[in-house]
Amino acid sequence: MNALKEFPDEVVTRSLVRFVNVPGLDGQAALITLDNGHDHKRPSSFGPGGLKSLNTALDEVFAHTPKVKFIAVTGKPFIFLVGADITGMPLIETREDAHAIARFGHDVFARLKDSDIPTFAFINGAVMGGGLELALHCHYRTLSSSTAALALPECFIGLAPTWGGTQLLPNLIGPDNAVKVIIENALNQNKMLRPGEANEMGISDVLLEPADFIEESMAWAAKVVRGDIAVERPEVDRGEGWDAALQRGRAVADMKVHGAAPAPYIALDLMQKAKTVPFEEGTALEDDALATLLTSPELKASLYAFDLVQKRAKRPVGVPDKSLARPVNKVGVIGAGLMASQLAWLFLRRLEVPVVLTDLDEERVQKGVAYVHNEIDKQVAKGRMGSDKATRYKNLISGSVDKTVFADADFVIEAVFEELNLKKQIFAELESIVTPECVLATNTSSLSVTDMAADLKNPERVVGFHFFNPVAVLPLLEVVRAKETDDATLATAFAVCKTLKKNGVLVADAPAFVVNRLLTRFLGEIFACVDEGTEIEVADRSVDSLGLPMPPFVLLQLVGPAVARHVAGTLHQAFPDRFGVSDNLDRLVEAGKSSVYVWDAHGKPSLDPDIPSIMEFGSNPSSPENIRERALAAVADEARRMLDEGVVAAREDIDLCMILGAGWPFHLGGITPYLDHSGIAEKVTGRTFAE
Repeated sequence: MNALKEFPDEVVTRSLVRFVNVPGLDGQAALITLDNGHDHKRPSSFGPGGLKSLNTALDEVFAHTPKVKFIAVTGKPFIFLVGADITGMPLIETREDAHAIARFGHDVFARLKDSDIPTFAFINGAVMGGGLELALHCHYRTLSSSTAALALPECFIGLAPTWGGTQLLPNLIGPDNAVKVIIENALNQNKMLRPGEANEMGISDVLLEPADFIEESMAWAAKVVRGDIAVERPEVDRGEGWDAALQRGRAVADMKVHGAAPAPYIALDLMQKAKTVPFEEGTALEDDALATLLTSPELKASLYAFDLVQKRAKRPVGVPDKSLARPVNKVGVIGAGLMASQLAWLFLRRLEVPVVLTDLDEERVQKGVAYVHNEIDKQVAKGRMGSDKATRYKNLISGSVDKTVFADADFVIEAVFEELNLKKQIFAELESIVTPECVLATNTSSLSVTDMAADLKNPERVVGFHFFNPVAVLPLLEVVRAKETDDATLATAFAVCKTLKKNGVLVADAPAFVVNRLLTRFLGEIFACVDEGTEIEVADRSVDSLGLPMPPFVLLQLVGPAVARHVAGTLHQAFPDRFGVSDNLDRLVEAGKSSVYVWDAHGKPSLDPDIPSIMEFGSNPSSPENIRERALAAVADEARRMLDEGVVAAREDIDLCMILGAGWPFHLGGITPYLDHSGIAEKVTGRTFAE
């Protein structure tokens, strides 16, 4: 085997062995605790050093046989093991290095699977990736009901679960459940399994309460070893059901990444092999797969994106000292439509302070309050909120047609129609009501925050607070510093952003900010190709190879043609040479169409039969390749201009905004790395973004 490449900066997770006397057993249990020496804020993971430590621990345990009656692996408080140490992955540059760490991981974990002594995983907390694969190698698994994170997220970051996951999981819980965990959840923004769900699937053999979890697990394991408990697992269907499950997995991968990222397809191929090939042969195939993926450009891009989301998103650049932030004990929301109601619910459940909605009439106000009440009731029905808390929340939300209810508010956000004069009028009215320290925020998607505040006596307290729809799902918040916004207002805005559990990015007050500006330029080129004569379906499929979360004209439906028309108009006014307003988009809005498609009962789209009579097309169609090249060239040009204008601090912020606000795929690494390695950036702007 090739020498194992070391990770010089690895925080080594050590495997600490204790031999424990267990009541009712004539012998001892070997308890191996995985611990990297830090608290739960720095989860344990495995690099080469961690694997070696586990291997050494197993040497020590097996040297004590026959005294050892069973072996159990657990983790430090709240953490079992969250997988491989991805911080060292960029150091792996050759297939030989990648193959070596893949094989060593298999060899170490196999010692648990092949042990003549019963092996147990006591999953006491977060378990992901290689951590779950380690647990799957054990003969039995207990699981704490408080486990907050449980997943095989590899496909999300351009890898596959290749330390045994593709071979063991489908043979344990069935291929359909394995597809859900390995493909569907991973590609659905790395969705976690709940402990009860994992136990029901059969990932664990017993679900135990967190209090005295290790003691309860030891007692349960002793009963298994004595034969007092027989663990029975259902037989896995190895017939047509296996193939049907894998086919469903491919459909999910096609829908999510459109063939643009290799990882999910490699994982599915390996899961197909798990149906028939011996385990040793399957893990050898996993070795080859990991060697391929660890040296792929998609993984490098994914690791860059992952680092942005894990680090830069949590420490936004250019934010004033948090000590300047003022407390927020009451929130006002102007408007009671869908977006405003979503905002009210978010502020209520995260800040847990009084939230009051206002609108033009009582009917609209009560509709907004009813929306929040309904969301509270949903939480109760799902068992995520108790009745006492629900009652308290309902008492905290209120509505009024009189803006004087904002007199004691600390933070007021408007979410009304995108019309500058209307927003200026609202802020002027508010200024005579609220306290001098109250922050006035706008959820505008494209208008100038500076212009909104221009006529106020205290423009320094106005800030942009641009959420993305759906508010509960998308984590990005563009925090816009207007010309007069002061540090205290900005610090308060970012403190609120953090409490809302959103990722704030500081942006300058430029037309449409970051995400909408780039998406409008991108979609504008595609729409222009349709105007010129390209069939809508051809244009929509032209960027499939990028693996975007949805085709352009489906995104148009999500945004809404009227909103898209408004943003395009704002940008056309600011930059008429680069942003046009399609006459066909105007026609869609005038016709009251929300989409160019109609959808059947199975969710399959087809062109709305009214479209040929509504829209007008030229006679100069483009090829899919030409459309994609035009759209990406436009994005490269606009991104470079935004950096030159200082809209954000660095290219990383552009990438972060597009990942968190537009779902730009991890395997592209955001926008700028893709534009660099594809050669588009240099071709269009004369240099790369990484320079």
